[in-house]
Amino acid sequence: MLDLRFVRENPELVKENIKKKFQDNKLELVDEVIALDVENRTLKVEVENLRADRNKLSKEIGSLMKQGKREEAEAIKVKVAEGADRIAELDKKEAEIEERIKTIMMTLPNIIDPSVPVGKDDSENVEVEKFGEPVVPEFEIPYHTEIMTKLNGIDLDGARKVAGSGFYYFMGDIARVHSAVISYARDFMIDKGFTYCIPPYMIRSEVVTGVMSFAEMDAMMYKIEGEDLYLIGTSEHSMIGKFIDTILPEASLPQTLTSYSPCFRKEKGAHGLEERGVYRIHQFEKQEMIVVCKPEESKEWFEKLWQYTVELFRTLDIPVRTIECCSGDLADLKVKSIDVEAWSPRQQKYFEVGSCSNLGDAQARRLKIRVNGENGKYFAHTLNNTVVAPPRMLIAFLENNLNEDGTINIPKALQPYMGGKTIIK
Repeated sequence: MLDLRFVRENPELVKENIKKKFQDNKLELVDEVIALDVENRTLKVEVENLRADRNKLSKEIGSLMKQGKREEAEAIKVKVAEGADRIAELDKKEAEIEERIKTIMMTLPNIIDPSVPVGKDDSENVEVEKFGEPVVPEFEIPYHTEIMTKLNGIDLDGARKVAGSGFYYFMGDIARVHSAVISYARDFMIDKGFTYCIPPYMIRSEVVTGVMSFAEMDAMMYKIEGEDLYLIGTSEHSMIGKFIDTILPEASLPQTLTSYSPCFRKEKGAHGLEERGVYRIHQFEKQEMIVVCKPEESKEWFEKLWQYTVELFRTLDIPVRTIECCSGDLADLKVKSIDVEAWSPRQQKYFEVGSCSNLGDAQARRLKIRVNGENGKYFAHTLNNTVVAPPRMLIAFLENNLNEDGTINIPKALQPYMGGKTIIK
């Protein structure tokens, strides 16, 4: 969320940013919120003057009563009552205006970083760099659910009977690999100096609206009926929410946390053939990382975070590339974002397995996460990044480590988490 003062002082910059995000329908909101702000400040001045007059008149009433001038005192009481009615009327109008201002400010997109390429949607995202040599074996790579089925590692029919489409049972060594990857990712991030955390899997609405846009919320979140609680779509939501309405000592920054959680998502909309199986599902597990830091340090942390994901995937013998998200593909709270994509030998192309985002002070401003520095208080910057998110990551793992005879090689880094196994048969 932007600072209202910033919008007031930089309306053309805010409008240009809206244009870069191809959200021209929001342009008129800039003028509206500025006009509402002027009206609101005018109302506040009038209310303050009325209250000052009321206090003055109240003193006069007391003085007149002491002098026995009851009629004059009663006449002034009428004026005080009229002033009180006017104050109540203005207070109500002020509350309505402030609610509208808040709604608009929650809708205006964050100012994107100047380095972000301008584009309408994800088709205009830009490849940055490749890591590892993509290999297409001479033998045919089956669809990921076929690989799992041959290893007695998945039951989609059973899950469909129990919970419907978009769920799964992992079995045997596939289930074990799934857990091994999560455990390895946890230790990988701990070795990078991050503090391990298991967060709440449900959050209140004030946290939801603090960490994401309304559009994201509608498309992703499951609400608990009869409760002010939502199932998390990613542990980032809980982890950033941990700092809601806090003032952090500057010396305590950066806060670097890595968290495990199940994730729950509606996944609205139709998806193509390549997103069958366990590619896009309603429930999955993830290892996440978040950083709360000083504003001047967020760019440096952004570069570190996505590089950690690349490094982890390369230790598992999976080629990856990084994609710079264009302006139109950025969620409204994001300043800059890079996706990490893994190589799929079967499809002979890359697909998304993680996303790294710098949100500037947008989440901190909504959640009131402030820092107490030498020169006063200021809003922190927040960042998040996927360490690893099976089962999607499992697709890349299986395809890139598959042998012609159907066995799966276990990379050296993962072998300790698989009881020393080097291969899955």
